[in-house]
Amino acid sequence: MSNDYLIMNCSPTLAGLKTGNMFVVKNITKSNMREDIRSLNKILTSRGLRAVPLRYGTNSALIYIYRPEYLMRDLKRPDAASILVEKGYIPGTAESYIAQLACRICSEGEFPHEVGLFLGYPPSDVKGFMKDPKGGKPCVGYWRVYSNMDEAKKTFARFRKCTEMYRKQIEKGCPLERLIVRCACPM
Repeated sequence: MSNDYLIMNCSPTLAGLKTGNMFVVKNITKSNMREDIRSLNKILTSRGLRAVPLRYGTNSALIYIYRPEYLMRDLKRPDAASILVEKGYIPGTAESYIAQLACRICSEGEFPHEVGLFLGYPPSDVKGFMKDPKGGKPCVGYWRVYSNMDEAKKTFARFRKCTEMYRKQIEKGCPLERLIVRCACPM
């Protein structure tokens, strides 16, 4: 897994602007991916992040990079917690929530809609998507917006700017380790 790939897919999470990101890595064996995840976690854990595989396919893997403190903050919010309970999640630690999500991803025919909660999306937008996957307001960005479009546009702009800044730093030869921000979870 290259640094360029991480930057293009995870800059807002690496910068502390977002709870998590998911992406697929192709053309890799399960054993090589496990080694890549171990190596990546040596860098991430000291800065408050984790990387976990959620699903393996034939020569591919779905990877989740996240900030455990942010995830627990997000999932404990009453509106998010009620969505998870409604979907059958058992409250617990960040790791137990992720294990439950991974089981759903592997066993269900379609991607579980509550996945947005694990990425830091507003619960109102996750709920809106669950009710009407093709609805939402016409807003191009990281998720389908159902409420507070102005705030979502500002967030999308911050994420795009962050990714561009990180991409430029990697091109200049800045090591990935220097770009990963260690930050306290904002309440």
